[in-house]
Amino acid sequence: MGSTRLAGVIVTFGLVLAGAGTPLVAHHAFSAEFDADRPVDMRGKVTRVQWINPHVWVHMEVKMPDGSLQTWAFEAGTPNNLFRRGFTRDMLKPGTELHIDGYQAKDGSRRANGRNMTFADGTMLFMGSSGTGAPYELVPDHLKKGTGQGGVGAKPRPNQ
Repeated sequence: MGSTRLAGVIVTFGLVLAGAGTPLVAHHAFSAEFDADRPVDMRGKVTRVQWINPHVWVHMEVKMPDGSLQTWAFEAGTPNNLFRRGFTRDMLKPGTELHIDGYQAKDGSRRANGRNMTFADGTMLFMGSSGTGAPYELVPDHLKKGTGQGGVGAKPRPNQ
């Protein structure tokens, strides 16, 4: 085996070893984790935001119709996509009041894929990630003309 070929084999082997130690992060389709038949519509206050790839997570304390408080996590698009849509880190500080609609996780947990985020001043931003199979083309009832802002709290369907 020539020295050039041996060097190529060594470099290839080194690259394979280097890649073996790197964790793989798989990006999922909407339908793998969330259910388009379980819409949620919630109001609450931000408790924390995780600006991480591949998705930003907005954690929110939601007052339920019975008066109890629940913590929910809403998946959004990538940090870069959100910044390009007008989001800033300063907009999503703990205590910020929000209205988020989206779709609950298939496992019935307090997680959802966020669609629209509306701030107290009425500013609305799309928080979903495009091209993942989310039903972004559907208009939630509270956004249809003449129907107002929807009810307070969550209305997820019970687990089936």
